[in-house]
Amino acid sequence: MGTPAIHLLFLWHMHQPYYKDLVTGQYRLPWVRLHALKDYYGMVKLLDEFPGLHQTFNLVPSLITQLQEYVTGTAQDPFLQVAAMPAPEMDLAERLFAVQYLFQANAENMIGRYPRYRELSQQFHGRPQDAQNNARRMTDGDITDLQVLSQIAWMDEFFLDDPIVGELISKGRDFSLRDQEQVIAIQQNFLAKALPAYAAAGKRGAIEISTSPFYHPILPLVCDTNISEVSHHGLPLPSPGFRHPEDAREQIERGLTLHEQVFGARPKGMWPSEGSVSNEALAIAHGLGVKWMATDEGVLCRSLGTIFQRDGSGMLDAESSTHLYQIFRWQQGAAEMSMVFRDHSLSDLIGFVYSGVPAREAADDFIRRVKQAAEPVLAQGKTAVVPIILDGENAWEYYPQSGREFLRRLYDGIQKDPAIAALTVSEAIEREPAPASIGSIVPGSWINSNFDVWIGAPEDNVAWDQLTAARDFFTANAGKASAQQAALAYEELLIAEGSDWNWWYGPEHHSANDRDFDELYRKHLSNVYLALGGTPPDVLAQPIAGAHAKPQFTPQTTYIHPAVDGKNIGYFEWLGAASHVADRHSSAMHGKIFLLDTGYAGIDEENLYCRVDFIDDPAEWATGDTRLVVAIETMALDGNGNQTVRLEADISQGKLHGWKMGENGQPQEAGFQVGIESIFECQTPLRRLNAAMGSRLRVRFSLWRDGLPLDALPQEGAIEVQVAPESELSALPYAKP
Repeated sequence: MGTPAIHLLFLWHMHQPYYKDLVTGQYRLPWVRLHALKDYYGMVKLLDEFPGLHQTFNLVPSLITQLQEYVTGTAQDPFLQVAAMPAPEMDLAERLFAVQYLFQANAENMIGRYPRYRELSQQFHGRPQDAQNNARRMTDGDITDLQVLSQIAWMDEFFLDDPIVGELISKGRDFSLRDQEQVIAIQQNFLAKALPAYAAAGKRGAIEISTSPFYHPILPLVCDTNISEVSHHGLPLPSPGFRHPEDAREQIERGLTLHEQVFGARPKGMWPSEGSVSNEALAIAHGLGVKWMATDEGVLCRSLGTIFQRDGSGMLDAESSTHLYQIFRWQQGAAEMSMVFRDHSLSDLIGFVYSGVPAREAADDFIRRVKQAAEPVLAQGKTAVVPIILDGENAWEYYPQSGREFLRRLYDGIQKDPAIAALTVSEAIEREPAPASIGSIVPGSWINSNFDVWIGAPEDNVAWDQLTAARDFFTANAGKASAQQAALAYEELLIAEGSDWNWWYGPEHHSANDRDFDELYRKHLSNVYLALGGTPPDVLAQPIAGAHAKPQFTPQTTYIHPAVDGKNIGYFEWLGAASHVADRHSSAMHGKIFLLDTGYAGIDEENLYCRVDFIDDPAEWATGDTRLVVAIETMALDGNGNQTVRLEADISQGKLHGWKMGENGQPQEAGFQVGIESIFECQTPLRRLNAAMGSRLRVRFSLWRDGLPLDALPQEGAIEVQVAPESELSALPYAKP
């Protein structure tokens, strides 16, 4: 048997923000603990069953330090405290806290897996305005069951085999205080298994452990925020800007050092935060001994000055495959770095698509796609290096049983296939005698090959302005403070440089914890001033999130390929779509009912996709004859003869009972798709809209009940989409509010 010609590189990125307030010592959110219970241990432990597979795991240093505190029992986690508190001793505020946070889990695969948890969710987890009333209605027994099941729901599949956990699952409900104490106490034992499992797998060569900058900053922006203009001309930038390459160096050095302390060896490689790279960041990493970095295919496209072509199923053409599936060597002067570039489409299939496909079919499809993608490279007698890089934790809550059946079938198929070798990144580099050369990197991240998620929107730029002010205060005052005070202030600055704060600012991403992230970011900056004996500026008492109007319209920047099923599996499927966020604060009509939250529209080569998110569960308000209308206007190229097509969907009682397109209705016409569960989605062929290249499409959503209007999005105007090649979308000007 010859050497396998396909080198398949899995890199799983494990990351959580730094949730600890250094001054109070409290953790603001519980996700490090919960994902450590659910994902970190099992993902590496699973490889024990597949000794022929080697993979790379990227562990962010700030995640490691937080996990270490949980293992030693020093982490002060109010979410764990409320889960451990005897229900009869809880006051209303504590019960309200439980209602607000202990239902934060995937409704289908985590809450729905346990009948009593699902029952409690249906009875007591409704609209935020009902939370206090629900907290009052819950009995002590309800609270105790919620406390126990909310912890079990986050436990790894391997941990569910523990006798104590298994007994609690069998019991199902009516848990005692002793049961509650057991489920809390056993967590520390489970958490303690994660890091040793990685260390052991690394020592036996099953995995390579790479790192990231310590607090997960966007390195190119820490080096110089103005670099973002290179990848997006005309982007509004903060002034005077932030430029501290010395901080970028410190973040990398600290990450390397902690890795060596925990795992006993200096890491060779790095997934820079969000795959963000620039020539300056690469040179700094080289100077600290980093041998390889990974980023996204879009960065490679821009750096090579080419466009990767994909067909409707996401497969690259032969020329693009030849460019992408190889090891690169970046070099400028004395600085050099081996580099791999993730296959965006294949990686996203695992992250966002296969959760809705039967495990066997998904695994077979992935292996088939990998072999098909590599074929043009193999035909030239070359080795095809196929990098699959994605989040190693967040995807699994959307899969049944944390995706274990899918991963087992996938790994088994790969291990048995003689054409594929699953390697670590360093192993692939060592086996490549003549890497391709690349002399300059166009700065960018894994999202649209730019930094727009973290800079450019009004909220983003305010956050950078406040970081700059705190950094300037530190420079002016650190020398006057004690070494301990200066060290604390600098630590807070490094934390505030992390990417996660600006992930939630701006129009792109929102969660139930937006306010928590906003408050914690401003708290870190305030601590800089306090540590140095100063007074935080008044502006840090004011929220950043929501303080500036979100852009009414954000344009499409890349083709999208969402699964049209009405399931809200996350924002990634719709990243790059045009969007409009409802402005529920500026209406002159006090008491107006708002039901539509955010609208999206985007194209690919063949279709227009539309999505609308609701503020509340449609089952609560879609009574009587309720219809959702999607009006799609095609603007003629010559400005005359515009065409409007209406899709009308009957969503009474929150379910799709039927739909029609156009005046006569053609629900069975090929190419159309409609779905509604927690969100509404639809797909319309561009040919049906007479949308030629260069046309503009205008999309508007409206809700009607018993023939009367309920709500519309946008309230004025429409969401606009330009029918253009994918390569041109990212060059469209940023929409100002």
